[in-house]
Amino acid sequence: MGITHSELQEWLAGYDSDAITIGVIASHSSLQILHGARLEGFKTLGIAVGENRRRYYSAFPGAEPDEWLMLEDYRELLNQADWLRAHNVIIIPHGSLVEYLGAENFRNLAVPTFGNRGILKFESSRTAQRDWLEAGGCTMPKLIVDPHDIDGPVIVKYAGAKGGRGYFIARDYRDFRRNALLEEEFTIQEYVLGCRYYLHFFFDPTAEDGFQVQGKGKLSGKNLGRLELMSMDRRDESNVDEFYKLGSLRDLREMELEPSFVVTGNQPVVIRESLLPEAFRLAEGTVAASFELEDDARGMIGAFCLETIVTDQLDFKVFEISARIVAGSNPFIGGSPYSDINEWRMSTGRRIARSIRRALEKGCLDDILS
Repeated sequence: MGITHSELQEWLAGYDSDAITIGVIASHSSLQILHGARLEGFKTLGIAVGENRRRYYSAFPGAEPDEWLMLEDYRELLNQADWLRAHNVIIIPHGSLVEYLGAENFRNLAVPTFGNRGILKFESSRTAQRDWLEAGGCTMPKLIVDPHDIDGPVIVKYAGAKGGRGYFIARDYRDFRRNALLEEEFTIQEYVLGCRYYLHFFFDPTAEDGFQVQGKGKLSGKNLGRLELMSMDRRDESNVDEFYKLGSLRDLREMELEPSFVVTGNQPVVIRESLLPEAFRLAEGTVAASFELEDDARGMIGAFCLETIVTDQLDFKVFEISARIVAGSNPFIGGSPYSDINEWRMSTGRRIARSIRRALEKGCLDDILS
């Protein structure tokens, strides 16, 4: 069922607004979240399993948490809700939190959480995600429903945030059967040739200035909030990035080698400026469509990433969305060529903390939490 808005408001009524603590699982993008929270004047809490993880953060004093919550298992976090609320904690979700807790446990975590956690169910379902993106005006790679219909290069993906693990390329049904985990929920998309760019946006529903998202449907004609482009990245993936050095895919399969798409790192990038209007059109449409996903939908809040391919015809194909901060924003802890235009050294992690601080000042904290 998840957390109701009235439950959230009841919790926040008991919070000391002068003692808010930003809490985050010590993984994924936590360094920039913790660093950004500190720059915005918040106390910080690191949540971890294992003393080695805690010790590692001492190497980064600028992001070392003020306090730690050490667990034997991340699912113990569900039993720490009373303690977290008593310490005025706001949880910042990222991909590792959702993966460690599980989507259903995360939806029911009884602690104020940044963003709209209800929207993550549309991220974790490939079918629901596709409906959402297409409603927002995004062109997506062709979907193959029946594996027997594979007649050219496709990529097979599994549901949830797995950092590319398990994804594979197939050229026909035989390739598919050789690699598929049939017990998992999967999606088959055409493999689109082009350059992959991961566009990191931030949507602030409490801001009335800047690039305002125009509502659609029942919200047509209304300004929904400010859309900002924070940064962009490309990804290093093991082992597909090195496969071309070893010969053709057929040759490699004769050696019993298969390409994999496990993300191991991220590279900063900018795209040609003439592509930015289309990038904003896609992001604006995606945000506007998020308010139409369900009756009384709260829509997108905070950071999200459109995962795209730009073809040699300069067309965008959007193949996925991450409705939260992504690890691809980590190269920009000190700001990016885009965010620096608006404010020097503004990371996505700091932008989250800034959003919380401004909402506290305006008395509308419940508008950006769930």
